[in-house]
Amino acid sequence: MPDLPPARALLSRAPTTTHDVVILGYDERLLRRKRLVTAQGEGFLVDLPNVTNLDDHWGFLLEDGRAIQVLPAEEALVQITGLDLPRLAWHIGNRHTPCQIEASRLLIRRDHVLEAMLAQLGAKVSFVTEPFTPEGGAYGTGRTMGHSHGPEAPAEPHAHEETFGWHDHGDGNLHFHATKR
Repeated sequence: MPDLPPARALLSRAPTTTHDVVILGYDERLLRRKRLVTAQGEGFLVDLPNVTNLDDHWGFLLEDGRAIQVLPAEEALVQITGLDLPRLAWHIGNRHTPCQIEASRLLIRRDHVLEAMLAQLGAKVSFVTEPFTPEGGAYGTGRTMGHSHGPEAPAEPHAHEETFGWHDHGDGNLHFHATKR
């Protein structure tokens, strides 16, 4: 089966007809140029002028006028509940961690360090699998990225050797870390 025409434009609202859907995880919904495959198995190239957060858009407009809707994929998440959700949300935000904020719960991606911190703060932590659509950036667009270890620190994922505790990475902020046992 040949590929569909490329998508070079985004749609902000649903059109009257939809050709297909593409189901993407949170990380996959941030892209500029990539070949995607629809739920029906048809491939198409996305070629946008800039890296784009697809959470801010309904879907893609293909060069031939057909529309492909973007839906969030189910992901392994941590559900956080407790008596003081605003306080728990503050601690999650202080870690610059993407968080889906709802009236009775918070959702984050699995992270044993944050799970331990939140449990220590009195949160009830449970595991769910569902679409992840976290809150956008502070100014209404963009994404929350992980915590920083300062300008000289590596950008790639890494582990910490501490067993439990708060400490400073030299940026003037306290960070909580716990290792998996």
